[in-house]
This record gives sequence, structure tokens and C-alpha cells, in this order.
Amino acid sequence: MATEVVLPQWGMEMQDGTIVKWLKKEGDTVQEGEPLVEIETAKLETELEAIASGVVAHILVPEGATVPIRTPLAIIGAPGEKVPRPSAATPAAAVATPVPSPSSPSGPAPAATAQVVPAARRLAQERGIDLSRIQGTGPRGRVLIEDVERAIAAGGDAPPRPEPLGGMRQTIAARMLESLQTMAQLTLTTEADVTDAMKLRDYLARRQPKGGFSPLNLVIAATARALREHPRMNALQEGAQVQLVEEVNVGVAVSLDEGLMVPTIRRADEKTLEEIAAEAQRLAAKVREGKASFDDVTGGTFTITNLGAYDIDAFTPIINPPQVGILGVGRVVEKPAIRDGEFAKRSMMFLSLTFDHRVIDGAPAAEFLQAVKGHMEEPKWMDAPS
Repeated sequence: MATEVVLPQWGMEMQDGTIVKWLKKEGDTVQEGEPLVEIETAKLETELEAIASGVVAHILVPEGATVPIRTPLAIIGAPGEKVPRPSAATPAAAVATPVPSPSSPSGPAPAATAQVVPAARRLAQERGIDLSRIQGTGPRGRVLIEDVERAIAAGGDAPPRPEPLGGMRQTIAARMLESLQTMAQLTLTTEADVTDAMKLRDYLARRQPKGGFSPLNLVIAATARALREHPRMNALQEGAQVQLVEEVNVGVAVSLDEGLMVPTIRRADEKTLEEIAAEAQRLAAKVREGKASFDDVTGGTFTITNLGAYDIDAFTPIINPPQVGILGVGRVVEKPAIRDGEFAKRSMMFLSLTFDHRVIDGAPAAEFLQAVKGHMEEPKWMDAPS
């Protein structure tokens, strides 16, 4: 019996996907669970596995086409089975070209906001090509490897164009607007004395030189512990319902040229500081290399975003729905502070908590932020078994 393979929805924000490369051709045998096709969405590129064993009877969507979720992509039949080809094999959406907005000139979107095929991005980086100056000719302005090759042949020059929102930037814009329009967001800020935490970080770095410890790793550990102690912050809000989540899965924002992605450290409250540092480093590398899976970037119950590397002290982070809170991390600054009644040089850090006031009142949110601060100021527990 023939089995239809459709484009699944990986994550609530996914609306469509682009066929990058078919790994099987019509007539090839395929086993259930075997990679069938490479697909790229606004967030990342991944492989879709076959959901049945058999023979690829029909490929319904060509490479380079962008189709909405739940679109049939292929049909897998039993060996020897004659499977009729559907009359509407390729939906109109699969070959649609991007429609320019009234305020934008016609033509493909520039690479600064359009999707970029990973192979094209790698080639551009290797050859020093500025992707923001390349017009993508793929679906929805997607930059293909051929576009980069043409730019290389032309000496890397291409005229700059206006930059309409597209690809990942468009997804981020929609989700941030949704977040602000559907939540009663309020931000609380406090300053933590992280002198002892920085000493612990330095000690661990000497003990494990390849550990890659950063102040952010300590904040993740402190936040995970505080979420376990204040479960209402570790929740998802859907309509009129709030779901308290048992697992503490902390998302950590990673900056890319196209925008932000948020890989998830699962069960962060059960991990040691060394495990958190290793996991954060591994996930960030996968995201930046375009190799993250959907499991890597979904399932978060709370998010941390860090602007300390940009010399930012405090800011107002925007909640990543359907979560109900997000913690902003500022830079670590050495400055004089009163310690035991005397001035002393201390390492200080601002922490900014944005929370959904519909779900959490100010006092319990402040208690949660106070807990994060306390765990950062008294960090000895981080170097002990969980």
C-alpha cells in the first residue's frame, strides 16, 4: 500500500519549507527511517526521514521549490506496486515566486534578509563574498550556490538593494510582534555581585582548559536551579491555559547573521556546570554551522539572552512565546562596591527579567529573579554534585 510523505510542521513557527536536495530518486528503494530529502526552513536545514519502507514511486516537489506545511512531497510504494501519479503533483505554492511588497522594488530579496542555502553561505565565507550584496534567484529570494559563483566571477561586486524582511528575519519579526501584542510584559532588573562566581569560572577554566567556561554558563546553571525552585516561571501559556512543565529546558539565544536562534539545553537543572558548558558550546557550534536539528532548537521552557559581549549592562528582552519569561544577561564590570561596610573592587552584573504579568505577579517574579541572583552570588554549589 502506497504511503504519502508530507512536509511536517517542526515547531509552531514553521509555515513552509524549501526542498534543498532529494537524497533518493524515483525508483530507488528506501528503508523506514532512512534520510529521504534535505529541507530548509526559516530556522535551519535538516533531513526528513522516510516514514515507510519500499520504493520511491513519485517525487512530487522539485528541488528548490518552497511549499507550505503538510504538502505531499513524495509517494513510497511497495516493490512492484503501480502507484498512479496524483493529478496535481506539484501545488502552485511549490513554484510560486516571491511577491514584492508595494514599498519594495520588484525582484528577488537581497541575501541580508533572504534565506541562504548553507552551501552558498560556506562558499561565500571561503571566498570573502559579501552576501548582503547578492540577489538570490531561488524561491522567495533564496541565495543559491550559483548566485555566489556568479558574484565570484564578477569580482564579488553587486549593486546594493533595499532590504525587505524575509526568511528568518521575517519569522523573528512576526514572533516578536505576536509576543508584544498578546502578553502583558513587564521587566525587572537587579544587579548581582558575581565576584565569587568569576573566581569559580577562572578556577574551572584552569582545571579544564578546554571546557570553554563563560559567565553565561554560570547564569544558565543558576537560572535552571531557580526555575526548579519557582516552577511557575517554567511554564508555557496557550490561550487561557498555563501548563507548568516538569522538565527544565533552558533555551540560550545564539546570534547569527540572519537573526537569533535559540538552541535548548534540556534538563539543565540536572546537569553539572561542566555538562552545561559543554552542551552550550556544542549546540552553539551546530547552530552556527547550520547543522542543528529541530530537537536542538525546540522544547524550551525558558530563555536566556546575553548581550554582555556587546558592553550592554541592562536591557528589555522580549519573551519567546509560548514561554512566560526570559532573562537578559549584561556584561560583567569591575567597580567599587560596599562589602562588609567597606569599599572593595567587585565584579558586578545586571540581570533583566521580562515576565508575562497575566501569568505571574510582580512579587513572585521578583522572588525568582532574587533566587537567580542569590545562586550567582553564592556559587559554591555549582562545583558540587547536583
